[in-house]
Amino acid sequence: MTKQATRRRGDDLVRSIHEAVLAELAEVGLGRLTMEGIARRARTAKTSLYRRWASPHDVLLDAIHDEHPQEVPSPSADDLRGDLIRALRQLVEWTRSPTAAAAAAILGERKRYPELAAALYERVFDARGGRFTLTVLRYYAARGHLDPALITPVVADIGEALVLKHSLDADAPPSDEQLAAIVDQAILPAVGRGPQRAAR
Repeated sequence: MTKQATRRRGDDLVRSIHEAVLAELAEVGLGRLTMEGIARRARTAKTSLYRRWASPHDVLLDAIHDEHPQEVPSPSADDLRGDLIRALRQLVEWTRSPTAAAAAAILGERKRYPELAAALYERVFDARGGRFTLTVLRYYAARGHLDPALITPVVADIGEALVLKHSLDADAPPSDEQLAAIVDQAILPAVGRGPQRAAR
């Protein structure tokens, strides 16, 4: 078997294990997640898991990290409004995924598993550049288009908080028009930009 084929086989195994841990979590919950259950669902030996991960929670964090979306702002940094809307749309799409459900399960039990919740931020959210709109805002600030002092923790959370509030209140994610309203009426004013000045 060639090195490329071996690597591909290894990638396929990791992918199947990631799918298995997410499915197992959805069925049994965080407290009953075990290496045995993940291995059985992935149809692989438990030793295969222990070669790479120390615990079922490590497998879970790796699966969430692997599928967590990465925001890619416009290379020329000339469409702040559009990049913010796309970041929120990416958040909405992610909330429908198994990895979002897994992240919610961890945060929902943060009192029982505080170290796991902390690791979710450290190994997934922060490792992937932070939250959705925060990545965009930092990108523009680094290129001199925004005052970094305006990107406070509150401002960093505005877009995501409003998306989640709408989803809870309406029992449905915001539409594209509503995402644009969040950007125009909340995020841009918070960083000193109106829609007419949002291109730079």
